[in-house]
Amino acid sequence: MNTYDVLIVGAGFSGLAMLNRVRESGLSARVIEAGANVGGTWFWNRYPGARTDSECYYYCLSFNKELVAEWTWSERYPGQPEMQRYLEFVADRADLRKDITFSTRVTAMEYRDEGWDVSLDSGEQLRSRYVVTGLGFLTDPHVPDFPGLDTFSGDLHLTCRWPAEGVDLRGKRVGVIGTGATGVQAIPVIAQEAAEVVVFQRTPNYVVPAQNRPMDPDEIADLKARHYEILAKARAHSFAMPFDAGHGAAMAVDEDERRRIFSDGWARGGFRFLFETFDDLILDPAANEAAAEFIRSKIREIVHDPATAELLSPRGYPYSGKRPPAGHDYYEAYNRDNVRLVDVSAKGAPIQEITPTGLRTADASYELDVLVLATGFDAVTGALTAIDIRGRDGITLKEKWQDGPLTFLGTTTAGFPNLFMITGPLSPFANLPVCIEKNVEWIGAALDHAAGRVVEATEEAEQDWARQTREAVEPTLLTEGEGVHTWFLGANIPGKARGVNVWFGGANNYFRICDDNAEQGFPGLTLR
Repeated sequence: MNTYDVLIVGAGFSGLAMLNRVRESGLSARVIEAGANVGGTWFWNRYPGARTDSECYYYCLSFNKELVAEWTWSERYPGQPEMQRYLEFVADRADLRKDITFSTRVTAMEYRDEGWDVSLDSGEQLRSRYVVTGLGFLTDPHVPDFPGLDTFSGDLHLTCRWPAEGVDLRGKRVGVIGTGATGVQAIPVIAQEAAEVVVFQRTPNYVVPAQNRPMDPDEIADLKARHYEILAKARAHSFAMPFDAGHGAAMAVDEDERRRIFSDGWARGGFRFLFETFDDLILDPAANEAAAEFIRSKIREIVHDPATAELLSPRGYPYSGKRPPAGHDYYEAYNRDNVRLVDVSAKGAPIQEITPTGLRTADASYELDVLVLATGFDAVTGALTAIDIRGRDGITLKEKWQDGPLTFLGTTTAGFPNLFMITGPLSPFANLPVCIEKNVEWIGAALDHAAGRVVEATEEAEQDWARQTREAVEPTLLTEGEGVHTWFLGANIPGKARGVNVWFGGANNYFRICDDNAEQGFPGLTLR
């Protein structure tokens, strides 16, 4: 049986950064990756239109100055092929591949005799003193239990498992279920190729255009020169983005000035609309409604058909009550003759069944050649509970978290010694590469502090962190109202405990708490 100091699960941003950090400590390590290459999210999500929602120059790794100096981005929001090339570059530049096993899944892990016995789907058994997971928030696909799904005789594709060779949609009638961040990206690109696209929408989303463009060489040179200054600014931001503060309270200015600032935010694009317009959009209902109505007014301007524009206009839940996507000609796609929007909400005509030749709603049938499911993920906890992880006394992680996740700082959980999670449950939902590197720094320091000893979170520490996580979200609009039906709260998965799954107290505050914890000798962890 092969033995290691640290076993790392996943070879995306998290796994690559963690492997590099573990090597710095002189520990033996091995990475197990289900995909055939590095990339994680960017290996699996090859659907048409897939690209980042964060700008390239802060959606990257910084642990090695050569990574910053030698890589040049082509677009403000890189597409999936470029992101995949980038992560391959990271692996090659840091010589990480030799410690990664590809096309292999971890099926089970059991804590025993102060370490972990790990089973792989290849049949191999491993032994590791410590395990670090880098599985990501959005990894485990969720496929709703549509009656008749297995009878569909056409081509069925999950966006997060899109074939590497692509899908020929020319001349095809394509149905797309789901208008979250993935559907918003995929629909306009699919519409450019397919003969007909029918979008089945349950809940419309607040979509702000990304305003993507090619990167200018002089701009790239300037960003590279200021990279670590930009990184420090991102680490000081509530969502780990190097943004400037907004213009104070939205309702403190008159309507004309509000619209001018919102218009400027719309032109800047993406998350800048949320964070650089006003500072209270997720705190004050009136401010939030002003932003929501501005977005609805833009939808009415862009979409030619008033009925379609109204169906696309979110109502009944706050802006950012669901993850707000960045769009690339999303609303413009509904002006195409080959795109049709169908309301499958409870107030419309819900989906009744998938048929061998298409889909039937409460009031109509649709003939389809291809069905695309952009139906999301069992977010935050799903990828972890999908593995049979057993801690002390044989309790599984799934059993422990059946009423909601409990962690200390989103990185460890009591009863599971020597197990760490990068961006685990109750860690920040923010610009993830910056959050990942801070988690890697903290976990690396905790491993150095443990020096081979057993390390475990206390129940008191994780209960206190759960309390702080609940209190952090209370001043916001993110848990209010029946319309807030989001994976932030576990509400998209039938039977999943509803509760806050991520930290909304500010990534900057979280980083400070982690730094203080490390400087104080890791209170909340026990060593033996």
